[in-house]
Amino acid sequence: MKQARCLIALIAMAVGLTAGPAFAERNLVPTLEPSFNVCTDRPAEPTWMQEIPLRQAYQRVLVQDIYRAQNLERIVETGSCDCAIRFPTWDEAEATFREHHASAERWEMLQASDVYNRRANDARLEAKAICEAAGNW
Repeated sequence: MKQARCLIALIAMAVGLTAGPAFAERNLVPTLEPSFNVCTDRPAEPTWMQEIPLRQAYQRVLVQDIYRAQNLERIVETGSCDCAIRFPTWDEAEATFREHHASAERWEMLQASDVYNRRANDARLEAKAICEAAGNW
């Protein structure tokens, strides 16, 4: 009985090893280059955010959360989902971060991220409807 299990395991391993090339034909390797279906000319994140050390990644996340909340709220306020409104430069989000959060402690930044995420989620459904109507979602 034990030999049968070992034989089945070996066969399964052999099948797995020989099946590999069939799967290799599909390109499943993710790229780091973003590809977008809408608003393809989105501004890149500021370089300083991309170069933030891993131990301070919460700062980058906070700026991203600020950016998302501001953009979704702007879509709702203006009733427009033009690409320049949905994906503006990062200047306003950076300024908000620097003015209100740059000197905060880590835990304060995490709390602020939570607040911005709630703001974004509050605006998301309405912004989504506006953007779907414009073909930009």
